[in-house]
Amino acid sequence: MFSSLRSRLLLTYVIVVAVALGVVAAVTLVYLARNPAQLTQTRARLQIAAEAIVNRAPDLKDAPAAVREKLLQRVDQGFEVRVLLLSASGEVLLDTRERRAAALAEGVSAAGRLRQGRAFTLRDASGEEWLALTRQLSPELWLLVAAPRPRLTLLEAVRSRSDEVVAFLRLGGLAALALSLILALGMSRWVADPLQWLAEATGDVPRGAYRPQQPRGPVEVQTLTRAFNQMAAQVQSSRQSQRDFVANVSHELKTPLTSIQGFAQAIMDGTAARPQEAARVIADEAARMHRLVLNLLDLARLDAGTFEFNRAPVDLVALLRGVVARLSPQAAQARVKLALQVEDLPSLIGDGDRLAQVFTNLVDNAIKHTPPGGDVQITARLEDGQALIAVHDRGEGIPPQELKRIFERFYRVDKARAGGKHRGTGLGLAIARQLVEAHGGTIHAESTPGQGSVFVVKLPLAFASDETLAERRS
Repeated sequence: MFSSLRSRLLLTYVIVVAVALGVVAAVTLVYLARNPAQLTQTRARLQIAAEAIVNRAPDLKDAPAAVREKLLQRVDQGFEVRVLLLSASGEVLLDTRERRAAALAEGVSAAGRLRQGRAFTLRDASGEEWLALTRQLSPELWLLVAAPRPRLTLLEAVRSRSDEVVAFLRLGGLAALALSLILALGMSRWVADPLQWLAEATGDVPRGAYRPQQPRGPVEVQTLTRAFNQMAAQVQSSRQSQRDFVANVSHELKTPLTSIQGFAQAIMDGTAARPQEAARVIADEAARMHRLVLNLLDLARLDAGTFEFNRAPVDLVALLRGVVARLSPQAAQARVKLALQVEDLPSLIGDGDRLAQVFTNLVDNAIKHTPPGGDVQITARLEDGQALIAVHDRGEGIPPQELKRIFERFYRVDKARAGGKHRGTGLGLAIARQLVEAHGGTIHAESTPGQGSVFVVKLPLAFASDETLAERRS
């Protein structure tokens, strides 16, 4: 019955409110059982009776014992109070109800109440409570007037329908309970509804019908909603990446396989005009497929954290000069000038071959995207304790909407680029980012369409005496 969060919250609020009202009601009933109105009336009656006797004090001091008793008995009957005359030591000289009630002598002497002041409570020999008031009539004579302390049982207090206070409290309690139930229902909806909407949205994620949820409700629920939106967006992105990955791999393999199959069939049928040219195409396409498979294996190992790095001190300046030297013939053939500007940099700990792979890919791409007569600049300097390497080209640039996706697998800015042996696999930048991050660094691209692009790599430094290696990406 109370399986939902809303019903449990509502039940919790109801229990809390009921307990609070119950405590208030119990305290109120205990207070009413003490009968405060009658208690006030009794104090007033005692005060009046005491003043009446004090006014007759001169007659009492020298009057015979019989006259004293008769006078005090009239006060007893007229004001319905018990009257006692006491000595200065607390000894009872006269008690108007000595034969009708338990003695008060022990209570008076034990309490030491022979001083004038406000009314007080004392118990008689049987344990009954009396409300008492004392007055001094002379140095040797004290007056004590007492009346039974008025009380009601809890049941009598509950049944006291004539008491306006009880009726008012009863009405107020019912109104408070009804209002609290309404507020509890609203509070439970305020907390539970966003969670219910979130649960429904969670069911939409597997069907691919997810839509971001607007944060609502308490701060904790809003935080949960934002985390859910982020998680769902990542799930959607991952699914899209998987679909794109399968489609791209299929496409990348389909083209060379078609070429290989076609030229191989032509060679077997003897219909190839130039068998050697056909064999060269088959070899080129097989090599491209081999590179694709190797790149995919590298990415898989990088993702799994099982990629093996041969870490050692790396001279970054020498590494960049080696990259420029290897790509200089390609740059000369494309009529592109390579320029290297480096500062003296300390060694860093890393895998030199993999870092060379990163910068080779960046410089190779820069050469391919730079028109004849242009130049590619590679700069390296120390900045904020890190090595900053930038590769600038003077190509067509990258549109802003494409810039954030260039490190995705199989993503190409120019999707219409012709195939051939110089066509890439679309995995170079993705692998470069993984390798840089595995060395604890970062890579990003900046571009202005029509003016070229710059790829910036930042790598943390480790001096030759430092044996700490960059953490492997997990």
